[in-house]
Amino acid sequence: MTKVYIPKEVIEIRDHIRTMKIRGAGAIACAGAKALAIAAEKYVGNDVNEFIKYIEYVANYVRSARPTAVSLPNALMYVMNRLRKSRVKSVNEAVKIIVDSANEFINYSLNAIKIIGELGANRIEHGDVIMTHCHSTAALSVIITAYRQGKVSKVFVKETRPRMQGLITAKALVDEGLDVTLIPDSAVRYYMRKVNKVVVGADTIAANGAVVNKIGTSMVALAAKEARVRVYVAAETYKFSPLTLIGELVPIEIRDPTEVVSPEWLKENPTVEIFNPVFDVTPPEYIDAIITEKGVIPPQAAILILTEEYGLSVKEIAELSGKVEVSIEED
Repeated sequence: MTKVYIPKEVIEIRDHIRTMKIRGAGAIACAGAKALAIAAEKYVGNDVNEFIKYIEYVANYVRSARPTAVSLPNALMYVMNRLRKSRVKSVNEAVKIIVDSANEFINYSLNAIKIIGELGANRIEHGDVIMTHCHSTAALSVIITAYRQGKVSKVFVKETRPRMQGLITAKALVDEGLDVTLIPDSAVRYYMRKVNKVVVGADTIAANGAVVNKIGTSMVALAAKEARVRVYVAAETYKFSPLTLIGELVPIEIRDPTEVVSPEWLKENPTVEIFNPVFDVTPPEYIDAIITEKGVIPPQAAILILTEEYGLSVKEIAELSGKVEVSIEED
């Protein structure tokens, strides 16, 4: 195991990602890029090769916080790729590339959300009632932009257990002036008959167009398909997973049982197994379109986004998926 010093600020960012204090794939991605910039700026040393190894260690450490939200490794890949291709000759030059690339990614992400909102609003019609799930900045951008255009009459927001991210979404929409009804997750089929469109976000999009998102998304899509309601997924292109091009499966994160029941209940019922998956997979045939900053595409075109966006060889993709074990020293 290689011993590596990691700044407190980077450890804090990783911890906030891991414990979901930082939520939403876009926010996670930007936090990951920021962590690399902080680590680069705090690096002490003159050997550029050692700096590159160090930043790779930090990237792997941050990446391990959330295994499913592909936006995080893709953000790190975005920054690291620019360093790898730059052929830097000094540490100062390398630090500048990391910091500039991280800021470039963060600015790109913010602009992508705005574009997604504008493109997605074109798919919303006047008087539409929308249902959404969990908390997605991209999905919110679509709904709020359409509302500002006078199109959205009402939004049904699912509570999204067990972490109740739907409450964050409901508040954001109410603050914009929308008519919002918060509903139990189990009531999705009952309320779908009152809905015209479903707009959700994504944590990961696979090469075949399948969408990995907060647990319960696939049930929304299933109910929508039954009711013949269109389902739109709003997602930045960096949420598309290049590793799925080479057959890698997207791991589904399993979180602590105490997010579902209290520790006291667990003690009283020790024979009950609690299973708490964070995400589920929505098949591409349940999705009408994916709204990205590059345009609105059918899910079957996800592979085209991946090849255009990354343009990496199989060898390069495999190398970028490598992991390095590190131990942590706090200052």
